[in-house]
Amino acid sequence: MMIQLPVVGLALAALLVAALVALISTPVIRSLAFRIGAVDVPKDTRRMHDHPIPRMGGLAIFFGFILSVLIFQPLTAELRGMLLGAVVIVILGILDDIFVLPALPKFFVQIGAALIAVLHGNRIDFLSNPNVFSKNPFWELGWLAIPITVFWIVGITNAVNLIDGLDGLACGVSTISSMTMLVIALSVAEPDVAVLMAALSGACIGFLPYNLNPAKIFMGDTGSTFLGFVLAVVSIQGLFKYATIISFAVPFLMLGLPIFDTCFAILRRVSHGQSPMKPDRGHIHHRLIDMGFTQKQAVAVLYVISAILGLSAVVLTTIGVVRAMLFLLALCAAGAVAGKLFLDRANAGEPEHRSRRTNQISGNDNFFGEEDRSDK
Repeated sequence: MMIQLPVVGLALAALLVAALVALISTPVIRSLAFRIGAVDVPKDTRRMHDHPIPRMGGLAIFFGFILSVLIFQPLTAELRGMLLGAVVIVILGILDDIFVLPALPKFFVQIGAALIAVLHGNRIDFLSNPNVFSKNPFWELGWLAIPITVFWIVGITNAVNLIDGLDGLACGVSTISSMTMLVIALSVAEPDVAVLMAALSGACIGFLPYNLNPAKIFMGDTGSTFLGFVLAVVSIQGLFKYATIISFAVPFLMLGLPIFDTCFAILRRVSHGQSPMKPDRGHIHHRLIDMGFTQKQAVAVLYVISAILGLSAVVLTTIGVVRAMLFLLALCAAGAVAGKLFLDRANAGEPEHRSRRTNQISGNDNFFGEEDRSDK
């Protein structure tokens, strides 16, 4: 694995600048959110907080990211398209955090933002062929590139939004995903992607101290949809363009937790004869809470799962498919054993968790802009 030191230094500088801007601007945005009414007021048992908490904290993440990128990254056509689309997403998120917008208009605006990025060159032009026995190593998408790319961007945007159900969850998972892509970008000599992911992870790190349980501010749709949008677009720039099995598997490993939770939510709701947009309590974080985990413990478990998937993605790009699969299986087995032991100890030592779990209901469930509000 070859890492160019100048690129590492540039990425580190981008990370530090983004973190500092987000750290400083978050208290200001918190005060602003109170003034303009971007506040999450607990009205039902789905929320884990018992007092009004401002949302719209994702604006600090956006400020940290965009300032760092403008300082350390030249404005190419692809980057310009991503930033323009991100601005649309952030404006939509701010309005939703204040006024609670209907689902369908938000969905169409997200498609429009994705099209802005796509028409500026952020496209999945081909996919690696998962059939290793085929003579064609990849599929050229042709005219399908635009709808497939829009589907990917809008899907990941909402997938990250969907897991934003516990304090620090979506921000932490996005940090892990962006750090994963940062390491991969450095290992395959993609300096532009490395700087973008360093800026995004830095912005998340700067905001995270305010968002960890007990949260002082939620990132809201402003933050969760912005993070999903950027991760989706940058994954196109840095991962999908390789005509190997890596381009097919790495994005799904890196974003495995939100992708799985979203797919499972859709299947679960459709199988019950419900709309895919109907809120429910079947998400992974809900199930962990119901098993007796506290909010902090549930978030820690999901951090570990995300880190395992991220490490597997890094291993896949550096030492090959077989070793990466063995590595993933070994970590999953170790994680399952450790989780079982931890849960047994938690249940034995703190049985009151189960009596309190009805008061620990949260979750975003905000797939494609569902109107139900949540802890964000």
